[in-house]
Amino acid sequence: MIDLKSKIYVAGHNGLVGSAIVRKLKKKRYKNILHVNKNKLDLTNQSRVYNYLKKNKPDFIFICAAKVGGIMSNNKYKADFITQNLLIQTNLINGAFLAGVKNLIFLGSSCVYPKNCKQPIKESYLLSGKLEKTNDAYAIAKIAGIKMCQSFNEQYNLNYKCLMPTNTFGPNDNYSQLDSHFFPALIKKVHNLKKTKSNQINLWGNGKPKREIMHVDDLADACVYFMNKKTKHSIINIGTGKDFSINYYAKLISKLLLQKKIKISYDKTKPNGVLRKVMDVSIAKKYGWKYKIKLEDAILSTYNSFKKEKNFEE
Repeated sequence: MIDLKSKIYVAGHNGLVGSAIVRKLKKKRYKNILHVNKNKLDLTNQSRVYNYLKKNKPDFIFICAAKVGGIMSNNKYKADFITQNLLIQTNLINGAFLAGVKNLIFLGSSCVYPKNCKQPIKESYLLSGKLEKTNDAYAIAKIAGIKMCQSFNEQYNLNYKCLMPTNTFGPNDNYSQLDSHFFPALIKKVHNLKKTKSNQINLWGNGKPKREIMHVDDLADACVYFMNKKTKHSIINIGTGKDFSINYYAKLISKLLLQKKIKISYDKTKPNGVLRKVMDVSIAKKYGWKYKIKLEDAILSTYNSFKKEKNFEE
């Protein structure tokens, strides 16, 4: 049992998910949260990671650290994505074992599931078909992390859980138009309309692919919830179970931020990615967890945080 005095190490604490978990732990009054900046601890360096974990001996680890990006960067920098993610998660998972850490949560991704699998996506669909080509290197790295956790559980009777989150967004997100995920990129595009007083937005592909999204604070809530939850399942999907088209999201964001309708044009030289991706979250619900933040509230709070962050330009 992880109590309020337990040592909890959050790897990747400055990122979108890691920072949300730190906020959640502090709100829950956990008193011994460990984290270290990457300029002081390179997570791709095996010996330094092992030494840090052996020295600090955390009771629980959240593995949020990863090289992440949108569809274009995933497709363009495959070698970087697979190499860096394999190094980071291997060092942390094996290092945790060597340091005697019996409990951790590894954050996976919905992209680990096959491109053309049935919808909504069940955890059992893992490795049942071909992956989406544009992010297969990242997905394979994440799948390796899942299999590592499962293997350590089976061989050493550990409690290494894997949570598979849907697309998340919120404070500390990346809003770059070239290498971010689609939703923060949409927020930035709509904001730019506000600056230019235009009413036309350009979307990649045809706008028809359907995506499920969730505020990162809901994911952090799930992580802390399952930290102390005994489960028979080592893989659990985390999401809302609801999906909408990218066209819908563009119109909704515009309505909320601009209070007006917009015209949409399309750059069909850019990829669509998977045509539909929505998680089956029945296992999470079975254990008593469900998302809380409404989509409209999530968008408005994210936009408010976006305006306060250093990458915001008026």
